[in-house]
Amino acid sequence: MIARRIAANRRLICAAPAYLERHGTPKTPSELAAHNCIGIRQGDEAYGTWHFTASTKIETVKVRGNLSTNDGEIAVNWALAGHGLLMRAEWDVAKYLRSGRLVHVLDNYQTPPADIYAIYPQRHQTAARVRAFVDFLIAKFAQATPLGSAF
Repeated sequence: MIARRIAANRRLICAAPAYLERHGTPKTPSELAAHNCIGIRQGDEAYGTWHFTASTKIETVKVRGNLSTNDGEIAVNWALAGHGLLMRAEWDVAKYLRSGRLVHVLDNYQTPPADIYAIYPQRHQTAARVRAFVDFLIAKFAQATPLGSAF
């Protein structure tokens, strides 16, 4: 299989303003232990373990919460309803951050990327239609940054 990166996609920690008003805004990853964090069970990632980087310091936090799902859209809806903090890909929450329905927290920390890739069989790497389609996707994603330059 060939994996070609189409676009960068960061993961962000966010919550509804109402949740943050009731429970406070975490300033450091370790403060997440005192918050209700919405869990998403997917892939091979360790469930309930969030990783952060600031400068050269790496921090791993075991988070807990009363809600978990394997469906990212459901998790986003729970966050929108004020049920907790969520780690989700920027492309999935950008419109809610722009509208103010969600607020990005811990923005001075980096989380693991969730980059977008085109994956196709190696035998198709020389096919003109595959190359053209992947190049088209790269160009379209380059034009459509989820949050623009403001953050």
